[in-house]
Amino acid sequence: MFPTKSILLAFLLLATGGVARAQVTLPQVQVPNLPGLPTEPLNRTVNDVLDQADPQRLRELRQVRIRHLLRTNRTVLEADPRGAPIVRSEVVALSPTPAALDRARAAGFGIGRTRTLEGLDVSIVVLQAPQGMSTRRALERLRREDPEGTYDYNHVYLESGVVPAAAAEETSVVASNGSPAVTARVGLIDGGVQRSHPVFNGVNVHEHGCTGGAVPSAHGTAVASLLVGQGDVFHGAAPGAELFAADVYCGLATGGALDSVAEAFAWMSREKVPVINISLVGPANVLLERIVRVVTARGHIVVAAVGNDGPSAPPLFPAAYPEVVAVTGVDAKQRVLVEACRGKHVDFSAPGANMSAAGIEAPFGVVRGTSFAAPLVAGLLARQLLAVGGKEQAEAAIADLAARATDLGARGVDKIYGNGLVGNDLRPPEQLSLAAH
Repeated sequence: MFPTKSILLAFLLLATGGVARAQVTLPQVQVPNLPGLPTEPLNRTVNDVLDQADPQRLRELRQVRIRHLLRTNRTVLEADPRGAPIVRSEVVALSPTPAALDRARAAGFGIGRTRTLEGLDVSIVVLQAPQGMSTRRALERLRREDPEGTYDYNHVYLESGVVPAAAAEETSVVASNGSPAVTARVGLIDGGVQRSHPVFNGVNVHEHGCTGGAVPSAHGTAVASLLVGQGDVFHGAAPGAELFAADVYCGLATGGALDSVAEAFAWMSREKVPVINISLVGPANVLLERIVRVVTARGHIVVAAVGNDGPSAPPLFPAAYPEVVAVTGVDAKQRVLVEACRGKHVDFSAPGANMSAAGIEAPFGVVRGTSFAAPLVAGLLARQLLAVGGKEQAEAAIADLAARATDLGARGVDKIYGNGLVGNDLRPPEQLSLAAH
C-alpha cells in the first residue's frame, strides 16, 4: 500500500537530512528500500507532497539538514547563536589593517588563510580563535579590539533546491548541439559541474576552485544546464553561452564557506562576467553584504534564489540584499511554490517545479526549488547584458526584463511574485519531462 502524504513528508524531512558525509550537496530525495515501499513512485510524488505541505513546517526541511550537517562534521563545523552553520573557531575579516592584525596576534589569534580578492580591491583574512575561546567570544573580542573593522563568522551557505533521485533506467532523450547558441557570458557560484554531460557539448566552460580537480555535484550540474545547456530537446535560458563556474564546495565538509564564496565573486569580477547566478542561501553576513555591494557597484548583476524555507520564514541571503536580483519559483500552473520564501526583496518569478535538468547518475532528472528558477532569470539577463558596463547599464537590463514580465498575484510588484513571471517558455518539453521520470 502506498504511504500517505504525511508519511511521505516525514520521509522527505529525513531524506533532506541525509547529506553526504564528505560533501555539502543536496541529497537524493530517496528512501531506504523498505518492503512494500517502492522508491520510484515516491520520487515522483515529491512535488505533490511539497505542494500540500504545511507552510509552517517547511522551514524544518533546511533545519533538519543543518542539524545533520553539524552532527556529522562537528570537528570542523558548529552553529552560530542563531543556529546557522559556521566553520568552527574561524572569524573572517575584511581588509584588516596591519595594526588590527597585530592586535589580533597579541590576543592569541592565529592568522589563517589570506585571500587577496583581485578584481574587488579587498582582502579576506581568516583568523583562528585562541585555544579554549569559543567562536562567539572570538568574534566579540575582535570587534571590540577593532570597532572600525569588519568581522563576522565564516558562515556556510547551502543550496536552495531539491534534486530527486533519477530513474534507474536510461532515457532515450539525447541532447546535442541543435539549439542556436547565444553570445553571452554568465557566472555560476555553486557546486561543481559535470562537464561531460551532453548538454554542455560545445559550451565553453571555465572552472574555478578545487585545487585537486573538479568535483561535480548534482545541484551545480542541474543549475548549469538551466543556464547554458543546449540540445535538440533541451536548452537553458542562454544556450551555448560561455560559462564561468566556481565550485565553492569541492567535496569538503566546510564547502560553501563565506571565504570561498567571496573568492568566487572576485574571480567573476576579474573575468568581467556580466551576470552571476548564486542559488545558495544562508544568514546575513556583513562581509558578504560588503562584497555583493562592491560587485554590483562595478556593473555586475548578481541573481540569487530566495530560498525554500516557506512563506513565513525570515529572508535568506544573499537574495535579500537590495543589490541582488532575488528570484522565486512557480509551478506549471504559475502558482508560487508553497516552500518559496516571500518578502519585499522578491524581484522576479520563474519556473521552479517539474523542471527537467541535467543529472549525474542519469541523463536527466526532475528538479524543484527556487534554485532552479534563478538560473532562468540569470540567463535571460545575460542575453541582454553582454559585457560589464556601468551600474546604469545593469539597472537598465533589469528594468527591461521587468517590463516584459507577466504580472501575477496582486497587481503590480508584490512580495510573492515580484515584478512578475519571466522564462515561462523555457519549461522543458513534455517528452523530456516524461523521459526524466
